[in-house]
Amino acid sequence: MRSEPGSSRPLPDPASIDWSEVDDGALDELILGVPREFTRDELVEAAGLDPEESGRLWRALGFTDSEPGDRVYTRADLEAARMVTRLSREWLPETVAREAVARALAQSMSRLAEWQIGMLAQVAAAHLGELTPRDAARLAAEVIPDLEALQSYVWRRHLAATASRWVAGVQRRDVADTWPLSVGFADMVGFTRTTRRRSMDELGEMIERFGAVTNEVIANGRGRVIKTVGDEVLFVTEHPADAAAIALGLRDRVRTEPSLPLLRIGLAHGMVLARYGDVYGEVVNVAARLTSEARPDTVLVDKEMYDALRDDPRFDLRRIATLHTRGYSHLRAWALRGARER
Repeated sequence: MRSEPGSSRPLPDPASIDWSEVDDGALDELILGVPREFTRDELVEAAGLDPEESGRLWRALGFTDSEPGDRVYTRADLEAARMVTRLSREWLPETVAREAVARALAQSMSRLAEWQIGMLAQVAAAHLGELTPRDAARLAAEVIPDLEALQSYVWRRHLAATASRWVAGVQRRDVADTWPLSVGFADMVGFTRTTRRRSMDELGEMIERFGAVTNEVIANGRGRVIKTVGDEVLFVTEHPADAAAIALGLRDRVRTEPSLPLLRIGLAHGMVLARYGDVYGEVVNVAARLTSEARPDTVLVDKEMYDALRDDPRFDLRRIATLHTRGYSHLRAWALRGARER
């Protein structure tokens, strides 16, 4: 049972409710807003798509193929398909690029949808008793247009911020999509062991708190979260000193969070391939290896980070024994601390 915000009234767990009266047709009405009326072949013909490529794009978006006679597509799908045709002709003529864009969209949107459906289910659960499950679901769905508008706003703000970074850094790039960046991993120590001792509610609270803390510290430190995967967050900064400050800030902040395990953090700096919202290259691999080798509540940095930070009075760097880790038999590393910790 959960409590409604601002109230001591317990709420039912959405997963314990019988939602059977909210059938597929009702969900379509609530979420898609229009009925399913086209088969795949009808959609492909009406939009002027290549049948084979349309299937690859659909799968790249994370959806399974439909049966030939199933009417699973809506007029919104038709408009989107026509948009793909237009974009393919005018802006994205290469098939590989179109599929890569589809995969990038799917990875972000599917995670967002998972979280939002859980939130909407809780909104619906708050009104059960006074409303039937179907009416409660309809009430929760009323927030969808606002969510859609908010997503568009946040996307445009991120688009503007990313464009500014691109323009500012374009002169420093050697190859398209390649940037000098500081890359950091922060990993919760003993996460697997911790999950065995906590209930699902406690685990959910821990993950939510980890996301909130890391996003706040990284954003305030002029960094960007690339992704959070379970017990680990990957972030980047333009400047090594910002990455160092973020790492120490994360370490110190988590020390004050009773629901969170301590962190181990690794930082590396150099040329990184940034593509489709993710980062790749040896610098990313080195940061990951340093994280796996760091002791709990410590930060390790590579040689490039050390060179950039060694004359900065805010930081203290201590050489540690050469690391022998997967893929790197002689990895040089330094332990990073704040100057006041000397």
